[in-house]
Amino acid sequence: MKNVTITLPPEVAKWARVWAAQKERSLSSATAELLKAEMGKEQQYQRAMESYLAGQPRQLAAKGTYPSREELYDR
Repeated sequence: MKNVTITLPPEVAKWARVWAAQKERSLSSATAELLKAEMGKEQQYQRAMESYLAGQPRQLAAKGTYPSREELYDR
């Protein structure tokens, strides 16, 4: 584990200590858990974006008509 020092306003620090205690965790481990969850969301978003961008482009309007919802979200 890597030690990191952060500076918080007193009211935020007080709230964070209570929040961590309610989770029966230290402030350090609760913060690490929160940041790890955010990191997972970011990685999931990046994978989804890469997957979307890897797909073939498609024409949205053909002869003045638009594809149906089912066609757009074909899975």
